[in-house]
Amino acid sequence: MPQTPPAPDETTQVRLAAEAHRYEILVEGTVAGFTEFRDHGSRRVFFHTVVDDAFAGRGLASILVREALEHVRAGGMRLVAVCPYVAKYLTKHDGYRDITDEATDKVRAWLAAELDA
Repeated sequence: MPQTPPAPDETTQVRLAAEAHRYEILVEGTVAGFTEFRDHGSRRVFFHTVVDDAFAGRGLASILVREALEHVRAGGMRLVAVCPYVAKYLTKHDGYRDITDEATDKVRAWLAAELDA
C-alpha cells in the first residue's frame, strides 16, 4: 500500500523559487531543503533533492516532492525524475504515472549540457 507523506503544517511551507530553478521547503521561515529542476519544453526535469541534516527525520523530503509534483500537475506539465529521491518517491506513489516521462539518455545528456552552461 502506498505511503502517505506527512501533511504540511502551519510551520512548514513549500514554495517555488523559480529564479533558482527549485522548490524549497521552509520550516518556520528557514529553508530546510530543496529539489532542483530544469525545464525542457513542457517537461520539468528534477535532478537533485536535499534536506539539511538539522531537519532530517521529519518527512520533509516527501512533503517537498509531493508538493512540487502537484505544482507540476497543476501547471499542465510533465515530469522526469533524474534525481534518485524523486524516482524512488514515484515508485511508492503511483498517482503521478500519467504525467511522468522516462529519464532517457537523451534527457540526461540535455540536462548535463544545461547544467554546464
